[in-house]
Amino acid sequence: MKSFLTILICKLLRFAGRLIGKGSSMPGQVALRLCPDILKRIELPKYVVAITGSNGKTSTVEMIAHILTKSGKSVAWNREGSNQIEGVTTMVLSNATLSGKVKSDIMLIESDERYAKKTFKYIDITHYVITNLYRDQLTRNGHPEFVFEAIAESIKPDTELILNADDPLVSVFGHDREGVIWFGADELSTDTKELISVYNDGAYCPICKAPMKYSTHHYNHIGIYECTSCGYHREDTDYTITAVDMNKGVLEINGKYHISLALKSLYNIYNILAAFTVASLIGVDGEKIAQEMNDYVLKNGRVINFTLGERKGTLLTSKHENSVSYDHSIRVACACEQGADVLIIVDAISRKYFTGDTSWLWDIDFEMLDNKNIGDIVLAGTYVNDLAARFSYTDIPQEKIHLFEDIDKAAEYLNNGRKEYIYIITCFSDKEKILSEVEVI
Repeated sequence: MKSFLTILICKLLRFAGRLIGKGSSMPGQVALRLCPDILKRIELPKYVVAITGSNGKTSTVEMIAHILTKSGKSVAWNREGSNQIEGVTTMVLSNATLSGKVKSDIMLIESDERYAKKTFKYIDITHYVITNLYRDQLTRNGHPEFVFEAIAESIKPDTELILNADDPLVSVFGHDREGVIWFGADELSTDTKELISVYNDGAYCPICKAPMKYSTHHYNHIGIYECTSCGYHREDTDYTITAVDMNKGVLEINGKYHISLALKSLYNIYNILAAFTVASLIGVDGEKIAQEMNDYVLKNGRVINFTLGERKGTLLTSKHENSVSYDHSIRVACACEQGADVLIIVDAISRKYFTGDTSWLWDIDFEMLDNKNIGDIVLAGTYVNDLAARFSYTDIPQEKIHLFEDIDKAAEYLNNGRKEYIYIITCFSDKEKILSEVEVI
């Protein structure tokens, strides 16, 4: 009876929340107060797939759900992206019958990396994807090693791990463990022999702390590596990016499956590869996966095309306090051969907590914007002066940089009748402030 009432109340609260456009975590919060072990009482499907990591969780879950749904499977997933235990509880109970059974073929769970140990205390995961570990939200997550320890506590002995072999901070989860599924990339035409980044989180072995040697860098600390002392190394991969042509926007997986890219970004192809891996393990044919991923445009608002006057553009949602996310958005802009202006907005660092810390701006490789394809660089928002201070340490000519505290003034400056493309780089917390100034396509 306790389970029945808890599920019923959660469903009613979720229904009411949808009517007013909110409430993805509150129903779960109430349910956990009524019955703290409610997740333990739910009968879950054969496949329970969890995805965590610093970046790419929401996009990867969406793509997996898309592939599986198009393959005729029923999928329960937290499509709102509410990924702490309260939001996950809401999703699970909303998809359960009043008797406590989830009837979907597969359950996909996006989990906040720091709180995964709480979320999965009562949930037995069959497949656990860990995408990457980056510097992320310093005031909340501290160093990647701190997040590593939090994720490690969420891993159970009988869970099948699906790990990014190219991230040495992630591969440790599979060190000396049987049955790990590895995904990653071969040496690519876009690789560099030397690290191109303003910091190096792969400098030392996560096992013995000796210097790490890389044969190639895909980006930042992601690449093919080996410890100079203990032999810790990048594992051979089961699912592999064997080639990528960023100019043509074509990705090759396992030497045979070709996927055309809606977003030409290395960051994006790892999300696609993780989704391909999960769908394959569940039984979807590789050709079917490639077909569904061809030119797939994310629906989660991470990438939005728009017009501003006579100009076209793309908003790239780059997580504040996450330098790798920014780096990849900058790379997309720099690859625009027809030329582009760039607008960077930092107005509210977080939607969930107050912080004025902008030290993370110094981890972003803004130096990349000193590029022949980049025209005007417009900095905007409350923290425009912090951005300006960071840019003053680059070699970008000052006459190319324009400052506006008011976001609408920045949009007005760019709405100037020119034809060049516009890239807007900002966070979830700030994107609506600029979307109100443009027309979404």
